[in-house]
Amino acid sequence: MADVRVVGLGQACMDYLGQIPAYPDEDGKMQFDALHMQCGGPASTAMVTLSRLGIPTSFLGAVSDDVFGKEIVRNLEHECVDISFLKITPGYNSQFAFIAITTDSGKRTIFWHRGTVPVLTPAHVDLTPFAHARVLHLDNLMMEASMAAAAQARARGMIVVMDAGTLRNGSRELCAHVDVLIASRAFAYALSPLKKGPEAALRSLQALGPQQAVITLGPRGSIGRVRHETIQQPAFQVKTMDTTGAGDVYHGAYIYGLLQNWDMPRCMRFASAAAALKCTRIGAQAGIPLLDEVEKLIKGQTTDDTDFTNRNM
Repeated sequence: MADVRVVGLGQACMDYLGQIPAYPDEDGKMQFDALHMQCGGPASTAMVTLSRLGIPTSFLGAVSDDVFGKEIVRNLEHECVDISFLKITPGYNSQFAFIAITTDSGKRTIFWHRGTVPVLTPAHVDLTPFAHARVLHLDNLMMEASMAAAAQARARGMIVVMDAGTLRNGSRELCAHVDVLIASRAFAYALSPLKKGPEAALRSLQALGPQQAVITLGPRGSIGRVRHETIQQPAFQVKTMDTTGAGDVYHGAYIYGLLQNWDMPRCMRFASAAAALKCTRIGAQAGIPLLDEVEKLIKGQTTDDTDFTNRNM
Protein backbone atom coordinates (compact mmCIF):
# COMPACT_ATOMS: atom_id res chain seq x y z
CA MET A 1 0.00 0.00 0.00
CA ALA A 2 3.08 2.24 0.11
CA ASP A 3 2.38 3.81 -3.29
CA VAL A 4 -1.31 4.70 -2.64
CA ARG A 5 -1.81 8.47 -2.60
CA VAL A 6 -5.60 8.68 -2.29
CA VAL A 7 -8.02 6.48 -0.33
CA GLY A 8 -11.71 6.61 -1.23
CA LEU A 9 -14.44 5.37 1.11
CA GLY A 10 -18.03 4.99 -0.04
CA GLN A 11 -20.19 3.60 -2.80
CA ALA A 12 -19.53 1.31 -5.72
CA CYS A 13 -22.48 0.53 -7.95
CA MET A 14 -23.58 -1.37 -11.04
CA ASP A 15 -25.48 0.91 -13.41
CA TYR A 16 -27.99 0.09 -16.12
CA LEU A 17 -28.24 3.11 -18.41
CA GLY A 18 -31.14 3.44 -20.83
CA GLN A 19 -31.25 6.12 -23.53
CA ILE A 20 -34.74 7.43 -24.22
CA PRO A 21 -36.01 10.14 -26.61
CA ALA A 22 -38.09 11.81 -23.88
CA TYR A 23 -39.10 11.11 -20.31
CA PRO A 24 -42.55 9.43 -20.21
CA ASP A 25 -45.51 10.49 -18.13
CA GLU A 26 -46.35 8.41 -15.08
CA ASP A 27 -48.07 5.14 -16.07
CA GLY A 28 -46.74 5.59 -19.61
CA LYS A 29 -44.29 3.62 -21.73
CA MET A 30 -41.09 4.49 -23.54
CA GLN A 31 -38.85 2.33 -25.72
CA PHE A 32 -35.09 2.49 -25.13
CA ASP A 33 -32.90 3.69 -27.96
CA ALA A 34 -30.01 1.81 -26.32
CA LEU A 35 -29.16 0.08 -23.05
CA HIS A 36 -25.71 0.10 -21.43
CA MET A 37 -24.18 -1.57 -18.36
CA GLN A 38 -21.31 0.11 -16.52
CA CYS A 39 -19.91 0.48 -13.04
CA GLY A 40 -20.41 3.70 -11.10
CA GLY A 41 -20.75 5.05 -7.59
CA PRO A 42 -19.39 8.39 -6.32
CA ALA A 43 -16.29 7.36 -4.36
CA SER A 44 -15.31 4.49 -6.66
CA THR A 45 -15.69 6.64 -9.79
CA ALA A 46 -13.53 9.34 -8.22
CA MET A 47 -10.84 6.69 -7.57
CA VAL A 48 -11.06 5.45 -11.17
CA THR A 49 -10.68 9.05 -12.34
CA LEU A 50 -7.51 9.50 -10.32
CA SER A 51 -6.15 6.16 -11.51
CA ARG A 52 -6.62 7.19 -15.14
CA LEU A 53 -4.80 10.42 -14.34
CA GLY A 54 -1.87 8.38 -13.05
CA ILE A 55 -2.49 8.52 -9.28
CA PRO A 56 -2.35 5.28 -7.24
CA THR A 57 -5.61 4.85 -5.31
CA SER A 58 -7.37 2.43 -3.00
CA PHE A 59 -11.12 1.95 -2.55
CA LEU A 60 -12.78 1.02 0.73
CA GLY A 61 -16.36 -0.12 0.30
CA ALA A 62 -18.77 -3.02 0.68
CA VAL A 63 -20.05 -5.41 -1.99
CA SER A 64 -21.32 -8.97 -2.10
CA ASP A 65 -20.39 -11.96 -4.26
CA ASP A 66 -23.40 -11.54 -6.55
CA VAL A 67 -23.17 -10.75 -10.27
CA PHE A 68 -23.06 -6.99 -9.59
CA GLY A 69 -20.41 -7.33 -6.90
CA LYS A 70 -18.21 -9.50 -9.10
CA GLU A 71 -18.41 -6.97 -11.92
CA ILE A 72 -17.59 -4.09 -9.55
CA VAL A 73 -14.50 -5.98 -8.37
CA ARG A 74 -13.46 -6.84 -11.93
CA ASN A 75 -13.85 -3.23 -13.02
CA LEU A 76 -11.83 -1.78 -10.14
CA GLU A 77 -9.05 -4.28 -10.77
CA HIS A 78 -9.12 -3.44 -14.48
CA GLU A 79 -8.82 0.26 -13.64
CA CYS A 80 -5.81 -0.45 -11.37
CA VAL A 81 -7.61 0.69 -8.20
CA ASP A 82 -6.35 -1.18 -5.14
CA ILE A 83 -9.12 -3.24 -3.47
CA SER A 84 -7.08 -4.95 -0.76
CA PHE A 85 -9.50 -3.65 1.88
CA LEU A 86 -12.74 -3.85 -0.08
CA LYS A 87 -15.21 -5.74 2.14
CA ILE A 88 -16.87 -8.62 0.25
CA THR A 89 -19.70 -10.29 2.18
CA PRO A 90 -21.18 -13.37 0.45
CA GLY A 91 -24.89 -13.98 0.12
CA TYR A 92 -26.21 -10.43 -0.27
CA ASN A 93 -27.13 -7.99 -3.05
CA SER A 94 -24.66 -5.31 -4.12
CA GLN A 95 -25.76 -1.78 -4.96
CA PHE A 96 -27.26 -1.14 -8.38
CA ALA A 97 -29.02 1.66 -10.25
CA PHE A 98 -31.22 2.20 -13.25
CA ILE A 99 -30.55 5.47 -15.05
CA ALA A 100 -32.78 6.99 -17.73
CA ILE A 101 -30.86 9.34 -20.06
CA THR A 102 -32.77 11.77 -22.27
CA THR A 103 -31.09 11.61 -25.67
CA ASP A 104 -31.38 15.26 -26.72
CA SER A 105 -30.10 16.81 -23.45
CA GLY A 106 -27.95 14.09 -21.89
CA LYS A 107 -29.68 14.69 -18.55
CA ARG A 108 -30.23 11.64 -16.37
CA THR A 109 -32.80 10.45 -13.86
CA ILE A 110 -31.47 7.92 -11.37
CA PHE A 111 -33.32 5.15 -9.56
CA TRP A 112 -31.03 3.26 -7.22
CA HIS A 113 -31.04 0.59 -4.56
CA ARG A 114 -28.40 0.52 -1.86
CA GLY A 115 -28.39 -3.26 -1.84
CA THR A 116 -28.58 -5.53 1.18
CA VAL A 117 -24.86 -6.01 1.77
CA PRO A 118 -23.77 -4.86 5.27
CA VAL A 119 -22.09 -1.46 5.18
CA LEU A 120 -18.66 -0.62 6.54
CA THR A 121 -18.46 0.14 10.25
CA PRO A 122 -15.71 1.95 12.17
CA ALA A 123 -14.19 -1.45 12.96
CA HIS A 124 -13.54 -1.97 9.24
CA VAL A 125 -11.62 1.30 8.85
CA ASP A 126 -7.85 1.32 9.28
CA LEU A 127 -5.71 3.80 7.35
CA THR A 128 -2.38 2.69 8.80
CA PRO A 129 -1.49 0.51 5.77
CA PHE A 130 -1.56 3.65 3.58
CA ALA A 131 1.65 5.16 4.86
CA HIS A 132 2.06 7.70 2.05
CA ALA A 133 -1.59 8.56 1.32
CA ARG A 134 -2.19 12.30 1.23
CA VAL A 135 -5.96 12.48 0.67
CA LEU A 136 -9.05 10.71 2.03
CA HIS A 137 -12.16 11.05 -0.13
CA LEU A 138 -15.65 10.43 1.32
CA ASP A 139 -19.01 10.36 -0.45
CA ASN A 140 -21.35 11.18 2.46
CA LEU A 141 -22.70 7.67 2.99
CA MET A 142 -21.77 5.00 5.58
CA MET A 143 -21.62 7.86 8.04
CA GLU A 144 -20.12 6.08 11.05
CA ALA A 145 -17.32 4.58 9.00
CA SER A 146 -16.74 7.95 7.32
CA MET A 147 -16.45 9.71 10.67
CA ALA A 148 -13.91 7.14 11.86
CA ALA A 149 -11.92 7.45 8.63
CA ALA A 150 -11.95 11.26 8.78
CA ALA A 151 -10.65 11.21 12.36
CA GLN A 152 -7.85 8.82 11.40
CA ALA A 153 -6.98 10.85 8.30
CA ARG A 154 -6.70 14.11 10.20
CA ALA A 155 -4.54 12.47 12.85
CA ARG A 156 -2.22 11.36 10.02
CA GLY A 157 -2.10 14.83 8.46
CA MET A 158 -4.14 13.84 5.39
CA ILE A 159 -6.47 16.16 3.49
CA VAL A 160 -10.12 15.10 3.86
CA VAL A 161 -12.34 15.73 0.82
CA MET A 162 -16.09 15.16 0.83
CA ASP A 163 -18.57 14.68 -2.02
CA ALA A 164 -21.76 16.24 -0.64
CA GLY A 165 -24.51 15.15 -3.00
CA THR A 166 -27.49 14.95 -0.64
CA LEU A 167 -27.92 16.39 2.85
CA ARG A 168 -28.34 13.36 5.15
CA ASN A 169 -28.45 12.68 8.86
CA GLY A 170 -24.91 13.22 10.08
CA SER A 171 -23.76 15.28 7.08
CA ARG A 172 -23.27 18.47 9.09
CA GLU A 173 -21.27 16.65 11.74
CA LEU A 174 -19.07 15.00 9.13
CA CYS A 175 -18.42 18.34 7.43
CA ALA A 176 -16.74 19.57 10.61
CA HIS A 177 -13.97 17.02 9.92
CA VAL A 178 -13.58 17.90 6.23
CA ASP A 179 -10.98 20.18 4.64
CA VAL A 180 -12.45 20.42 1.13
CA LEU A 181 -16.22 20.19 0.63
CA ILE A 182 -17.48 19.80 -2.95
CA ALA A 183 -21.26 20.02 -2.88
CA SER A 184 -24.07 19.62 -5.36
CA ARG A 185 -26.53 22.42 -5.90
CA ALA A 186 -29.14 20.35 -4.00
CA PHE A 187 -26.91 20.00 -0.93
CA ALA A 188 -26.07 23.70 -0.93
CA TYR A 189 -29.72 24.70 -1.43
CA ALA A 190 -30.71 22.59 1.58
CA LEU A 191 -28.46 24.80 3.74
CA SER A 192 -29.11 28.21 2.19
CA PRO A 193 -32.24 29.62 0.50
CA LEU A 194 -31.96 29.63 -3.29
CA LYS A 195 -32.86 33.32 -3.51
CA LYS A 196 -29.74 34.31 -1.58
CA GLY A 197 -27.50 33.08 -4.39
CA PRO A 198 -24.41 30.87 -4.61
CA GLU A 199 -22.07 33.06 -2.57
CA ALA A 200 -24.37 32.89 0.44
CA ALA A 201 -24.55 29.12 -0.01
CA LEU A 202 -20.75 28.93 -0.11
CA ARG A 203 -20.53 30.82 3.16
CA SER A 204 -23.04 28.38 4.68
CA LEU A 205 -20.87 25.47 3.55
CA GLN A 206 -17.72 27.04 4.98
CA ALA A 207 -19.51 27.68 8.27
CA LEU A 208 -19.73 23.88 8.69
CA GLY A 209 -15.93 23.72 8.96
CA PRO A 210 -14.21 23.15 5.58
CA GLN A 211 -11.41 25.48 4.49
CA GLN A 212 -12.44 25.17 0.85
CA ALA A 213 -16.02 24.91 -0.42
CA VAL A 214 -17.17 24.31 -4.01
CA ILE A 215 -20.65 24.07 -5.50
CA THR A 216 -21.05 22.26 -8.81
CA LEU A 217 -23.75 23.80 -11.01
CA GLY A 218 -23.89 21.50 -14.03
CA PRO A 219 -23.89 23.40 -17.33
CA ARG A 220 -23.25 26.63 -15.42
CA GLY A 221 -19.90 25.38 -14.17
CA SER A 222 -18.87 25.64 -10.54
CA ILE A 223 -18.21 28.28 -7.94
CA GLY A 224 -15.82 28.01 -5.01
CA ARG A 225 -14.65 29.88 -1.97
CA VAL A 226 -11.40 29.74 -0.02
CA ARG A 227 -10.86 32.09 2.90
CA HIS A 228 -12.75 35.24 1.70
CA GLU A 229 -12.14 34.79 -2.02
CA THR A 230 -14.82 33.55 -4.43
CA ILE A 231 -13.81 31.81 -7.67
CA GLN A 232 -16.04 31.20 -10.67
CA GLN A 233 -15.34 28.43 -13.16
CA PRO A 234 -17.60 28.39 -16.24
CA ALA A 235 -18.35 25.05 -17.87
CA PHE A 236 -16.36 23.82 -20.85
CA GLN A 237 -18.53 23.49 -23.91
CA VAL A 238 -18.83 19.94 -25.26
CA LYS A 239 -21.49 17.83 -26.94
CA THR A 240 -23.19 16.25 -23.93
CA MET A 241 -24.22 12.63 -24.24
CA ASP A 242 -24.75 11.79 -20.56
CA THR A 243 -24.14 13.72 -17.32
CA THR A 244 -24.05 10.56 -15.15
CA GLY A 245 -20.96 10.64 -12.94
CA ALA A 246 -19.84 14.12 -13.99
CA GLY A 247 -19.72 15.31 -10.37
CA ASP A 248 -17.79 12.21 -9.31
CA VAL A 249 -15.19 12.83 -12.01
CA TYR A 250 -15.01 16.49 -10.96
CA HIS A 251 -14.16 15.37 -7.41
CA GLY A 252 -11.44 13.00 -8.55
CA ALA A 253 -9.90 15.59 -10.86
CA TYR A 254 -10.04 18.28 -8.16
CA ILE A 255 -8.13 15.93 -5.85
CA TYR A 256 -5.55 15.50 -8.61
CA GLY A 257 -5.02 19.25 -8.46
CA LEU A 258 -4.66 19.17 -4.68
CA LEU A 259 -1.90 16.58 -5.06
CA GLN A 260 -0.09 18.94 -7.43
CA ASN A 261 -0.38 21.74 -4.82
CA TRP A 262 -2.43 23.84 -7.23
CA ASP A 263 -4.51 26.77 -6.02
CA MET A 264 -8.32 26.61 -6.07
CA PRO A 265 -8.85 28.30 -9.49
CA ARG A 266 -6.51 25.84 -11.19
CA CYS A 267 -8.06 22.84 -9.39
CA MET A 268 -11.53 23.97 -10.44
CA ARG A 269 -10.53 24.55 -14.06
CA PHE A 270 -8.90 21.13 -14.34
CA ALA A 271 -11.87 19.43 -12.65
CA SER A 272 -14.34 21.21 -14.91
CA ALA A 273 -12.48 20.09 -18.03
CA ALA A 274 -12.32 16.47 -16.85
CA ALA A 275 -16.03 16.44 -15.99
CA ALA A 276 -16.91 17.94 -19.38
CA LEU A 277 -15.00 15.22 -21.23
CA LYS A 278 -16.79 12.53 -19.20
CA CYS A 279 -20.11 13.91 -20.43
CA THR A 280 -19.20 13.12 -24.05
CA ARG A 281 -19.77 9.39 -23.46
CA ILE A 282 -22.48 7.26 -21.86
CA GLY A 283 -22.00 6.10 -18.27
CA ALA A 284 -20.15 7.25 -15.21
CA GLN A 285 -16.75 5.87 -16.17
CA ALA A 286 -16.47 5.19 -19.92
CA GLY A 287 -15.73 8.83 -20.67
CA ILE A 288 -13.24 9.48 -17.86
CA PRO A 289 -10.31 11.13 -19.65
CA LEU A 290 -6.57 10.61 -19.49
CA LEU A 291 -4.30 13.44 -18.37
CA ASP A 292 -3.27 14.54 -21.85
CA GLU A 293 -6.92 14.75 -22.94
CA VAL A 294 -7.76 17.10 -20.07
CA GLU A 295 -4.72 19.26 -20.78
CA LYS A 296 -5.62 19.42 -24.47
CA LEU A 297 -9.15 20.61 -23.73
CA ILE A 298 -7.88 23.27 -21.31
CA LYS A 299 -5.36 24.57 -23.83
CA GLY A 300 -7.59 24.37 -26.87
CA GLN A 301 -11.00 25.59 -25.78
CA THR A 302 -12.33 28.73 -24.21
CA THR A 303 -15.18 28.39 -21.73
CA ASP A 304 -18.60 29.97 -21.53
CA ASP A 305 -17.86 33.23 -19.75
CA THR A 306 -21.35 33.70 -18.35
CA ASP A 307 -21.18 35.58 -15.05
CA PHE A 308 -23.47 33.94 -12.48
CA THR A 309 -22.11 35.51 -9.30
CA ASN A 310 -25.25 37.49 -8.62
CA ARG A 311 -27.74 35.18 -10.26
CA ASN A 312 -29.88 32.59 -8.54
CA MET A 313 -28.49 29.09 -8.36
